[in-house]
Amino acid sequence: MPSQETRPTLHIPGTASHTIPPRGSREGTLRYLKAGTGAPLVLLHTVRTQAEHFRSLIPLISDRYTVYALDLPGMGYSEIVPGASYDEPAMRAGVERLLTELDLKDVTLVGESMGAVLALTAAADLPERVRRVVAVNTYDFPGGVARSSLLARLVVSGVLAPGVGPVIAGVEPKPALRKILQGGLGDKAALHEDYVDELLQVGSRPGYPAVARAVYQALPSLIAARSRYPEVKAPIHLVYGEKDWSRPSDRRANKELLPTADFTQVRGAGHFLALERPDVLADLVNAPA
Repeated sequence: MPSQETRPTLHIPGTASHTIPPRGSREGTLRYLKAGTGAPLVLLHTVRTQAEHFRSLIPLISDRYTVYALDLPGMGYSEIVPGASYDEPAMRAGVERLLTELDLKDVTLVGESMGAVLALTAAADLPERVRRVVAVNTYDFPGGVARSSLLARLVVSGVLAPGVGPVIAGVEPKPALRKILQGGLGDKAALHEDYVDELLQVGSRPGYPAVARAVYQALPSLIAARSRYPEVKAPIHLVYGEKDWSRPSDRRANKELLPTADFTQVRGAGHFLALERPDVLADLVNAPA
């Protein structure tokens, strides 16, 4: 569990925080939020965020589902393991730990951005556990957040640069983080200051800059993971914000890769749909599959 110095500053009514212990020295403790009753639904967050990313969505779906919102390995309040990998297979292994350690079955996987990629690949690995997948703004194209704005391109380039990259990853002024996150929103007002403060608190955890840098370095593994999408046996719903960082060609490519998947585009919305249009996601998730 988080220490007294690193407890979350946000609380989502009706949720409780839990942990999954590591199975060996190469794994860390995973933290997740749990709420509601009903069939299991797992929420997987975006790059540089955490379970609280779904603070507005959870209350809208927890009367129909038992919701599990995971802090991906090394992120949020999950344990940071020095030297750990943060490529797609390692992140997917964390998702699969949640499903197998809690013995979840008939699961709806809902992921946004990086979490959408992981929802699809975990479903490919565990078809006997996954009932359906809702993949929101899959983060599986070159550039990623660097397409958001000039500031985002400069920051990501700096974080990835040899030598100075680790130093730049450890410097995260609030105005810069706010501006980069707003670049993923059609409605800038959907980003609340208390959420930015929470992300900054997590970003100050010892070892977190190394995690952030490793996640950006792992983008090619998320792109490569697209090859796993056709293996998914469960029904898939692809959801995109009209102003997502993906291009129309990226969306068409995934539609062609998954010709039987449902497809929804949300007018005026950007990359962070869970922040901007939780009502739309709730309607999609709550609708009968």
